[in-house]
Amino acid sequence: MSQSTMSLVLYFVVFFGIMYFLMIRPQQKQAKQRQALLSSIRVKDLVITAGGIYGKITKVKDKSVILQIADKVEVEVSKTGILSVENRDIADKDSKNDKSVKLAKEDTEVKSES
Repeated sequence: MSQSTMSLVLYFVVFFGIMYFLMIRPQQKQAKQRQALLSSIRVKDLVITAGGIYGKITKVKDKSVILQIADKVEVEVSKTGILSVENRDIADKDSKNDKSVKLAKEDTEVKSES
């Protein structure tokens, strides 16, 4: 092989390595966290669906859950449609992140003016 071919192959290897560490690896980590979230869902969890519906889980099935969205109103939602669990934290806790989340929640509260 000539010198230019070897350098071209080296560039492709370096490019793939950069793409792996910047795109593929973080996406795999996020997918594992999402799978952990969905597998740890249990009754009485407060969740938000992909459609923005807040509800409390009343029953967990294999591929779906029953959400209570109002008094005497229950809907069946696919587990993959659940975006987040509100009443507990599945992700790694970080004191810095906890403070920023608290500050963000305080900033988003509506203040009434009388």
